[in-house]
Amino acid sequence: MSELNSSKLNTLSCEACRADAPQVSHQELLELSKEIPDWVSVSRNGVLQLERSFTFKNFRDALAFTNRVGEMAEEQGHHPDLHTTWGKVTVTWWSHSIKGLHKNDFICAAKTDALQ
Repeated sequence: MSELNSSKLNTLSCEACRADAPQVSHQELLELSKEIPDWVSVSRNGVLQLERSFTFKNFRDALAFTNRVGEMAEEQGHHPDLHTTWGKVTVTWWSHSIKGLHKNDFICAAKTDALQ
């Protein structure tokens, strides 16, 4: 995992994720999760995902953050689930093509943290 050394996660770029790309191993999940400590891994319908909620003082700030995440996602070619409400944005990353977590999800989670 040396190429995914955490302090540099937000400087990496996503790679194209094919349907046969490997999901992160349990050991990689533990290792990479240390680099994004505010994110939790959740399983929905058997699919492991990374999720974090961000709080803001109002809807305008929450929406602005949502838009920043959207712009970054477009640049990376990797797109999260975004749920925006008054003063709160919940961001969920996972790789649809492999129905689980890929290193791209950790890279994008770190990039999301940098946008806050």
